[in-house]
Amino acid sequence: MSARFSIRKLGAQGDGIAETESGDLFIPFTLPGETVTAAREKDRAMLMAVLEASPLRIDPACRHFTECGGCALQHFEAEAYRQWKREKVVHALKGKGIDGDIGELVACAPHTRRRVVLAARRTDTGMLLGFNRHLSPEIISISECPISLPEIVSAFDRLKALAELICATTKSFRLAVTVTGSGLDVAVYESGKLGENQRRVASNFVLAQGFARLSIDDEIIIEPRKPVVTFGGVAVAIPPGAFLQATEAAEQAMADIVVGHLKRAKKVADLFAGCGSFALRLAAKSEVHAVEGDAAALSALDRGSRFATGLKRVTGERRDLFRRPLTFKELNAFDGLVFDPPRAGAEDQSKQIARSDVPFVAAVSCNPVTLARDLRILLDGGYTLKSVTPIDQFLWSPHVEAVALLEKPKRRRA
Repeated sequence: MSARFSIRKLGAQGDGIAETESGDLFIPFTLPGETVTAAREKDRAMLMAVLEASPLRIDPACRHFTECGGCALQHFEAEAYRQWKREKVVHALKGKGIDGDIGELVACAPHTRRRVVLAARRTDTGMLLGFNRHLSPEIISISECPISLPEIVSAFDRLKALAELICATTKSFRLAVTVTGSGLDVAVYESGKLGENQRRVASNFVLAQGFARLSIDDEIIIEPRKPVVTFGGVAVAIPPGAFLQATEAAEQAMADIVVGHLKRAKKVADLFAGCGSFALRLAAKSEVHAVEGDAAALSALDRGSRFATGLKRVTGERRDLFRRPLTFKELNAFDGLVFDPPRAGAEDQSKQIARSDVPFVAAVSCNPVTLARDLRILLDGGYTLKSVTPIDQFLWSPHVEAVALLEKPKRRRA
């Protein structure tokens, strides 16, 4: 049964929140100030109709919006949306007692996302390929996607045909599709064990369609061309399933901020270095020690640096920084540092950085809450926060990146 609700504010995941006698009710695809009818189930509700719309409500960019769960905020006016995302960073920092220079959000343009993860499943009526419905395992077949690069969208039919060829399971599976300089890199997960005939047919299809690579559960099935991305002019052949910033423009914006902050550092540590998006840019002016737990990513970084010209010395170290962070004594060998951990942040590593003498630190994060926690540790250790720049690279989602720059006066040694 549906009921009438008034939306008070937006929650952290972009859902509208209505106050009720039994607590907050989360209603997706609504905006503050709206009056709506919705069908309630516990603390969530499904939007049925907007009775009184917010003046900030706009027409969505995609016909699949509200069905597809990939976007949460296409209905939100652009400037208000950007302010809301910036405020997420402001709010998280204030929660840890941090006031600082928080810049305007670096905006994300449509049609720029270079890596998407599609869901697929074989049904009685054929192969489904698309994204999951909002908060549901149901797959919504899609024919357009205004966040993605045209190279991905134009390949939907071919990717659907590939999914049909490799499917060896009755369950849903994933295709991570990345646009590279060599073509589409398709990394498939949980599609089942391929038979020899399936492997041969899929390989022939990949060749015919001009894809750069097909891998299944990180095993390369066929690689007509090594998928290559460029970091600061350095070409890197990325491994299957490698982490890559979602948009090239956001990666460049983050790198420009980091490189500018560390420009005076002669020796830099890059922690959680991945395939080298920061390390290889920093190496144009500084010696870089790249630390990464994933062996394949570190190997790709190493090969990229070895075949590049004009770089300072780049060294690599495979190390799980969650289990064994670099100690403050090890860090004191550097005069600049950047760290870009997963969403969980880098609490233990931050404690070691806080005890170190590294004068210039750049913290990159995809989670404002864990960023605030880690910054609090650094500030309590004597660092000064110089600036924070929020960056949007997951357009119309609740996710926001940020780059924080810190300094500590160089301690005089006896």
